[in-house]
Amino acid sequence: MARASFRFVPNPRLYDELARSPGMRDALLDPAQRGADVTRAIAPKYTGPTYDPAVQRHGEYAASVYSAASMQPNGWRAEFGATADWTLQVEFGTGRPATSRDRPQAGWSPKARPLGRALDSLRST
Repeated sequence: MARASFRFVPNPRLYDELARSPGMRDALLDPAQRGADVTRAIAPKYTGPTYDPAVQRHGEYAASVYSAASMQPNGWRAEFGATADWTLQVEFGTGRPATSRDRPQAGWSPKARPLGRALDSLRST
């Protein structure tokens, strides 16, 4: 019985082909879109007074949440984030100011952290 000869020829561009494929883009964009959806759902809705009565801040933060995929030199990259002004990012920031006054919380911020909480929810699934 004759033995069939088989020769493995590696494809040095295999990683590049996979990293740049439409399937990889979709696979990376799906969790980014889920994260953006979670962020929009839990984003705080500011209804209080502002420095200027003519300024309205109802849902600006949630409206600024985005998800996107972009081609990088090593393949697709997907992300979600918020493009809100710096003032809104501080208003709903993650840290607490350094003061000598005691705070009721034990080291974490009482403010909403929508992007961080959305990322935690993606990690837990």
